[in-house]
Amino acid sequence: MKFILFILGLSLSFSLVDIEKHQKMVNFINKLRTTWKAKVYERDITNLVGTRHETEKMKLPEKKAFTNSNADLPTNYDLREAYPQCETLREIRDQSTCGACWAFSSAEVMSDRLCIHSGQKIQTRVSAAHLTTCCTSCGDGCFGGYPSSCFDYWKRYGIPSGGLYGDTTTCVPYFFPPCNDHMHECTDYQSTPECETKCQEGYPKSLEEDKTYGKSSYSVRGEENIKKEIYENGSVVGTLTVYEDFADYSSGIYQHVTGSYLGLHAIKIIGWGETEDGIKYWIIANSWNETWGEKGFFRLLRGVNECGIESSAETGMPKL
Repeated sequence: MKFILFILGLSLSFSLVDIEKHQKMVNFINKLRTTWKAKVYERDITNLVGTRHETEKMKLPEKKAFTNSNADLPTNYDLREAYPQCETLREIRDQSTCGACWAFSSAEVMSDRLCIHSGQKIQTRVSAAHLTTCCTSCGDGCFGGYPSSCFDYWKRYGIPSGGLYGDTTTCVPYFFPPCNDHMHECTDYQSTPECETKCQEGYPKSLEEDKTYGKSSYSVRGEENIKKEIYENGSVVGTLTVYEDFADYSSGIYQHVTGSYLGLHAIKIIGWGETEDGIKYWIIANSWNETWGEKGFFRLLRGVNECGIESSAETGMPKL
């Protein structure tokens, strides 16, 4: 039996994934031979969709002017290739069973931009754990939040470093262990830990000394403006509407086919491309472990506002 709680756009599940239901969905999707392939995962993702609808007051100012506004952008562009020394661009984090996608995607974009705008020298991992537990204005920890507020928080208060679970080289690493597809102990939903006011034992800096800061925070809207922003400044946080079939994504270019609405999910957009058949897509990093999708990444249909991805993207510039 499955118990689901819906709260402010966040869907939480307290049982193992319904294998039989998803197998029928996978069979249906693969029989259609659409732009993507599906498979059944044992990990339930419904408790990971934790982005909330923003009020008008919370929305970041929209950026409309771009340096290369009239330049022809490449057909294919991947930040991992453009900035090969930026380790965080190739890194897939794991939010475990905590609805903190809003904090993860934001921290990942901040980390990427610190590296990109320092000439690929700064390799700091901005702490998703700190955002999840300490930024009360950003949301409600594992129960969902707002990426836009994260960039304002970075600008106002700063954020310490924080890597993956068990990392000893950063100030506030993530607190929950990763959940690959076969780790059933990761099915129980996690409550939000307390905010840490100091770095982990053995780390050489104080939390305040370790912080990085943002210089600006803003949003971009529409396919072309999102492309321009990525090309000029780096990755952005995107928000997509998630349906049940997204949980079964294995490879290819995702577009919604079947299944019920689950909620909103924040991810990191790192580029775009186009197939030989002319199918356009976004290149996106998820935070559900490398065992999901294309080694943790996925591609999403571009140019038609699929799942609302082109409605708005949030980001900011680092203070160096």
